[in-house]
Amino acid sequence: MTTSKSLENSTPISYAPGRRTGTGSANVQSPRKTTTLPGTILGFRRVSLLSMITFTGQVPPFGHSASTASYSSLEDLRKAAERPIVVFPECTTSNGRGLLRFAKVFQTEVPVKKYQVFVMCVRYDPPTSLAPTLTLSIPSLLNPLPHLFSLAASLSPPAISIRLLAPSESPSSQLFVVSEIITDATFNDDQLAEVCAALVAQIGKMKRTGMGWEDKASFLEFYRGKRN
Repeated sequence: MTTSKSLENSTPISYAPGRRTGTGSANVQSPRKTTTLPGTILGFRRVSLLSMITFTGQVPPFGHSASTASYSSLEDLRKAAERPIVVFPECTTSNGRGLLRFAKVFQTEVPVKKYQVFVMCVRYDPPTSLAPTLTLSIPSLLNPLPHLFSLAASLSPPAISIRLLAPSESPSSQLFVVSEIITDATFNDDQLAEVCAALVAQIGKMKRTGMGWEDKASFLEFYRGKRN
């Protein structure tokens, strides 16, 4: 796997998203309409690396009953961790051509005071006739072995682009002005999730679809029902 842009620091960004073309073609503002109501993330649980790989493309609760599994809060995991914690707020995978709605996994106000937040965006090249895409949006029976095989057998190595937001623009910067990002009181119960979604959309130049993992769960249920 090759990296076309590896961890390059972003230049300071403007909080008025979209090109000044008058068409709104690059506007990445918060979507006003959503397909489904956001689901509730109860917490997090520890699993092995192999389990994480197997769950690629799946949706919460990832094969476990929500009523019987034991969960830990993100704050408890952060306090016990001896190294940085990576959070994927979309809670599932997509085809990489748009940004899914971020789940309310942080429950934190901005600016963040207890820890540092680093915002990163990963963009994947679309598939071509010579190379498949790195994204795995639909899990398979022996997930993810068929996808790994297609990547290993491709004639051209797939590439990704990784962008890192400058720390001075981070939601943990005490100079961060949340009102420049959030103008709707609907997102006040998890300001950090909404702010990170807006920042990722800006640095990655990605469109926010307004759909979340809940929509994918409904699609997978329909998709598997049609195949049976």
